[in-house]
Amino acid sequence: MSNQVKEQAKTEDEDRGFKRGTPNTVLHIDDVHKSFAGLHALSDVDLDVREGETHAIIGPNGAGKSTLLNVCVGRLKPDRGAVVFDGNVLTGKSPHQINQLGVARVFQTPEVFPELTVLENVMVPALSKRDGHFRLNPFSSFSGEKALRDEAKHVLESVGLQAQFDDLASSQSRGDKRRLELAMGLIQHPRLLLLDEPTAGMARHDTNATIDLLKKIKEGGMTKVIIEHDMHVVFSLADRISVLAGGRIIAQGTPEEIKNNPRVKEAYLGEEQV
Repeated sequence: MSNQVKEQAKTEDEDRGFKRGTPNTVLHIDDVHKSFAGLHALSDVDLDVREGETHAIIGPNGAGKSTLLNVCVGRLKPDRGAVVFDGNVLTGKSPHQINQLGVARVFQTPEVFPELTVLENVMVPALSKRDGHFRLNPFSSFSGEKALRDEAKHVLESVGLQAQFDDLASSQSRGDKRRLELAMGLIQHPRLLLLDEPTAGMARHDTNATIDLLKKIKEGGMTKVIIEHDMHVVFSLADRISVLAGGRIIAQGTPEEIKNNPRVKEAYLGEEQV
């Protein structure tokens, strides 16, 4: 995209009232509202995620956390407000277009291709990111992709799935499906990775291994937004935390500030073993 086109798009977005955040902000959520059948899932949500940080979003069940991620990746359109990534307004774009801009998401419920092998599952999003919309034909699409296959193996090794390359995805445990979907996100080399409860269904040993992996990813500069109920995970990883309750952000700050916030304790942390 030429600089002239970018500037024109920027002007048009500003004319529509969309803000773009501060210079070091990679993700800017501007006054987002979303309702379902008259019930407010999100109200007045403003949030900035800084370049290279791990930003956690916590809150009780039904607080609107997954709804907010769905708005960010284009699965839901907000009733009002906008989401801006790296200067690009995402609102109104398709999930595929948003992915092409450098945003990847790991879902709360693992979304894998059950009839493909673990290795092939990781190759699919890499091919989609590289080639655009991916029309799955395993007999032709996976052949001749040695470099991509080798990279997929390396990513799977990094999440601890090196022994399951040729196993069907459908045969994996819930915890291994979580790790598989994390690998499917990582191979896309996203600038922003959105993780919806990445350790759900994992034993503590596997949870700690995932924490270590996400810390290594952070060293590479990748920006991450994490939704998580496990406060051990949150306080091990987060640079900053936003707390959602009733569809509204009630507090934002460092982990220490959130731990000591009486409103947060009342709304959420009092229910958790911190």
